[in-house]
Amino acid sequence: MSDVFLQFTQQLINGLTLGSIYALIAIGYTMVYGIIGMINFAHGEIYMIGAYISVIVIAALGLIGITTLPLVLMITLLATILVTSAYGWTVERIAYRPLRGGNRLVPLISAIGMSIFLQNYIQLSQGARDVATQPLISGGWQFGDADGFQIYLSYMQVIIAVVTVIFMTLLTLFIHKTRMGRASRAVSEDRKMANLLGINTDQVISMTFVIGAALAAVAGLLVGMYYGVVNAYIGFLAGLKAFTAAVLGGIGSIPGAMLGGLLLGITESFTSAYLSTEYKDVVAFGLLVLVLLVRPTGLLGKPDIEKV
Repeated sequence: MSDVFLQFTQQLINGLTLGSIYALIAIGYTMVYGIIGMINFAHGEIYMIGAYISVIVIAALGLIGITTLPLVLMITLLATILVTSAYGWTVERIAYRPLRGGNRLVPLISAIGMSIFLQNYIQLSQGARDVATQPLISGGWQFGDADGFQIYLSYMQVIIAVVTVIFMTLLTLFIHKTRMGRASRAVSEDRKMANLLGINTDQVISMTFVIGAALAAVAGLLVGMYYGVVNAYIGFLAGLKAFTAAVLGGIGSIPGAMLGGLLLGITESFTSAYLSTEYKDVVAFGLLVLVLLVRPTGLLGKPDIEKV
């Protein structure tokens, strides 16, 4: 195989890995928008908190002598999801529920304020410096000729892809097969009518924030294990990119969030490899502008139908 093809394949692998992270975070944005028609701009900080919780739990388990890898991963995953989901629930109760039904701009400003509060809260409690952790999983496979370019596929990249597929599948089954999932779809279609039919819309909205936070927690855990470094600022840029992915795929569409995340990750990877790292954000946001000019609802989004 030629080096050009191998380099292309390597960047595709890197892009799918990054895109999987974006997709997990983007679902939180698109679910909240699909249910209440608002953007949760504190969601990036929820993801950042998930990354910190995972690092803290891994360090705590090491201190008490629990070093068996499957057990460490299971405990860390459960603890990260539980704590981060509690933060997501709290954001909904404090920043959204008291302001629901009023001017749509007010909850948006409240969410931005919550984002700034959470970022500074982490800086004060954990410090503003980078926090590094020892890699739990290292190594991988190499493909290609020893004298030419070789593709490197790490174990963590495979784990990120597999975990993303598993959680996307679980979310899809939850939305389509469970009572709460059907209630969520009903609230998304018409919240007032769903309320009249006996659906507890407040509970559905809270559950939406919890599910989005849980997926962001998974993304935070994977990022912490993959890069080994977290800080209080990773939520802002990752949240902005994930929001871009949600809009690119079609805000309010869960498959669109998945597709948008993967496309954004692949675009950034190829731009960094074939142009320059400095241009990756320019090309990514330029792609968003291009898609919205051609299809304002995003790739898989549906146009809003005004009820009269």
